[in-house]
Amino acid sequence: MTLGKVVGTVVATRKDEKLIGNRLMIVQEVDLDNELIRQYTVAVDSVGAGIGEIVLTAGGSSARYTEATKGKPVDAAIVAIVDTVEINGEIIYQK
Repeated sequence: MTLGKVVGTVVATRKDEKLIGNRLMIVQEVDLDNELIRQYTVAVDSVGAGIGEIVLTAGGSSARYTEATKGKPVDAAIVAIVDTVEINGEIIYQK
């Protein structure tokens, strides 16, 4: 899984019919210093995430294990909205 920040959306009016009804979000990776990395992923949102939220994404075949992505042509999925990140007893992110 990867930590990231939802920074945008993708709208595609013509897409595989299995993707109809799924929100496509642009997620920018975040490092453990809570700094944005120039690495982006388009992920299907399976948890109702919004712009600006820190999320966990699953990639590859693991992305197809959510109820929202089962049996769909998906390589990345938002699987959690993060409340807190703690490293060595120090909170580096708090929602």
